[in-house]
Amino acid sequence: MWVLELLVLSYFVFVVSYTALFSFGGLFYRSLTLPPATSFKKFCVLIPSYKEDAVILSVARQAVKHPYPADAFDVVVIADSLKPETIVALKQLRLQVVEVSFTNSTKVKSINKALEVLPDGVYDAVALLDADNVMEDQFLHRMNGLLQKGYRVIQGRRKAKNDDNSLAFLDGASEAINNYIYRQGTVALGMPASIIGSGIVFDYKIFKSKLTSMVSVGGFDRELELLLLKDHVHVYYDRDAIVYDEKVAVTKSFENQRKRWIASQFFYLRKYFKEGMVALFTGNFLFFKSSILTNIQLPRLINLGLLTLLTFGLFFVRGYLHYGYTIWAVLFCVNILATLLSLPREFYSRKMFSALLTLPMLFVRMFSLLFKLKGANRKFIHTPHGQAQTLAPEEPLNRKV
Repeated sequence: MWVLELLVLSYFVFVVSYTALFSFGGLFYRSLTLPPATSFKKFCVLIPSYKEDAVILSVARQAVKHPYPADAFDVVVIADSLKPETIVALKQLRLQVVEVSFTNSTKVKSINKALEVLPDGVYDAVALLDADNVMEDQFLHRMNGLLQKGYRVIQGRRKAKNDDNSLAFLDGASEAINNYIYRQGTVALGMPASIIGSGIVFDYKIFKSKLTSMVSVGGFDRELELLLLKDHVHVYYDRDAIVYDEKVAVTKSFENQRKRWIASQFFYLRKYFKEGMVALFTGNFLFFKSSILTNIQLPRLINLGLLTLLTFGLFFVRGYLHYGYTIWAVLFCVNILATLLSLPREFYSRKMFSALLTLPMLFVRMFSLLFKLKGANRKFIHTPHGQAQTLAPEEPLNRKV
């Protein structure tokens, strides 16, 4: 019995230590001060859109109006399974529409098709957005300055543009915590940031060389991160380069999204486990960290729920514990402290208290997904947007908040 206790305890010591290290590390992050631009990199703002008729027109209108020199960026919408009337409306804007169609659609297929169409030698960088993303006014300006400084891949900060209900609020809070731990904290401690699927800028040649070698179905950003680390390309995180992202407000969409994420996480853990272990013993610790240490962890909400249940449940059998009860209480307190430290002040509101009441049921739903992952990474699971109450196209979303 003590062996099982040791295994479970070791897992939570690792998870809590990992979270606490990068959470406290985030305190040392400092944003870079960028001088006024003297030249402007040419951006391709790439927006893959699969069945996103509800939001893509609004997003596209705001993208083409982005306050970066008009001759220094092009907006390219990849139209996969959009309605004909949506495509007609898009073509009336100052942007390029690349129409694609696949039997089984994936984001990687769509992007690679667009890269075949786009001319070489025109763009310096790609700004990759989701079909619901809106760039804050200074996004491309910040990215231009960072590219001028020599950074080749820069992850921006995705920030919630809606908190319609408790689910959307918690989704936004989760994103903010991820930004702090996996990006702000890691960069502050001298490590590359983890990337997300959007709000990120790449050197154009690097982006094309990596994407054309990929056939990922789900979680393409996880594999892309590993391919970058293989070539020792480090991702920088800029907290001040902001992209507004629609948070999931519908339970079914939330479950499908998390199911896709969890399935891809464990898929790439298996795929790159051997390479990750080899990397550990050949000096590439960062690849080992990304391929194994990050992917081996259960989702944070599940870890939080399990640790809470164990901490309170083991209290009643503390006399039988081989390693004592104190360590469980310490782990629980440190984990709560690290999580709260990672959550921006703006989330401490009345909505937070009502949202916390939904956490137990959300934990149950998330935990149940662990038993429904079979085949989830073999097909593209789409998360529809526009189901939540979103801002109208005319409303100035690009403000600083």
